[in-house]
Amino acid sequence: MRNRRTRDWRTVSAGIALAAVVVAASALGASPEAAPAPRIPETDRIRLAEAFRLAEAIGDRLWPGWSRVPFAVVLVTPETEFFIRHGAPPSDARTIGWDTLLRSDVYARPRTFPPRLLATFPIEGISTVVVGQPENTSASSPTDWVVILLHEHFHQLQEAQPDFYAKVAALGLSRGDQTGMWMLNYPFPYEASSVEKAYGDAAQALRAARGGGDTDAFLAARTRFRRTVAGDDLKYLDFQLWKEGVARYTQVQVARFAGATDRYAPLPAFAALPGYITYTTLARDLAETILDELANLKLPEDRRIVFYPFGAGEAFVLDRVRPCWKDQYFSHMFTLAHAFDTDCGKGAAAK
Repeated sequence: MRNRRTRDWRTVSAGIALAAVVVAASALGASPEAAPAPRIPETDRIRLAEAFRLAEAIGDRLWPGWSRVPFAVVLVTPETEFFIRHGAPPSDARTIGWDTLLRSDVYARPRTFPPRLLATFPIEGISTVVVGQPENTSASSPTDWVVILLHEHFHQLQEAQPDFYAKVAALGLSRGDQTGMWMLNYPFPYEASSVEKAYGDAAQALRAARGGGDTDAFLAARTRFRRTVAGDDLKYLDFQLWKEGVARYTQVQVARFAGATDRYAPLPAFAALPGYITYTTLARDLAETILDELANLKLPEDRRIVFYPFGAGEAFVLDRVRPCWKDQYFSHMFTLAHAFDTDCGKGAAAK
């Protein structure tokens, strides 16, 4: 098991916080007329084409409605950022033509976003995945980079829900912050001894349940953990588990889908890229990393990073104990509590 992926999600978290800041800064780039017409590097074209192709193959098989969500991407290179499948590129981005491999008009402008950025946020009103090249992000392989892109594409599905941003604001967690930094800096009681202990017990019970152990023991530990927080703290916990935890779960499911050879085969040019690993190998690595993080991450030190594997683990448990939970995921925004409390057989709250 590797600790590398824990550092990955710290990078992602920083990207989320940077999003609002870099959107404002994007208008400060040099005039696009000053630069020669750029081109997307060939290896990046292949990786992007694989991501788009995989998303199309998945369609609505993992999540209802996913196929209808635009997969708008900005690829950030050291000198240039490229807008691909974006329905409203900024006015300072100029067209460089139709890309037959990506099946998209491509627009480019001098780089304004950090090359290491990995986040999803609105650009010109369109939820957009903004991603650096693998060598400038923490992706371990071309396969990893593609599946991370699908993680971000799932955020686009989340953000496509009616009134998503208004509903986030209505949570009242920003406390006046307009930069998005509250998602990282919310003062959750990470260091409170009662919360730390209850989280540790729940994480270990969740790890055991994921390994085939006692699910009831986890559900009891989960209840005790949730009782140590209340009010805004509980809303923040629920929001992170719902948003980032389930995106992490979806990442594993994407890799598993792509690893099923009767359903999907990667582009030959993609499989020939240096560092390529199979989707089956990646799926196993991602699943093992979740177990490793549940065992080793500490709430006071790792803070909100613990919500990624914990939320993913909860989603996998829900697959077993509440198989209908995905049907209700978007009707009960920003919490998995209803999913845990619903009897799929009767459609009523379990007592």
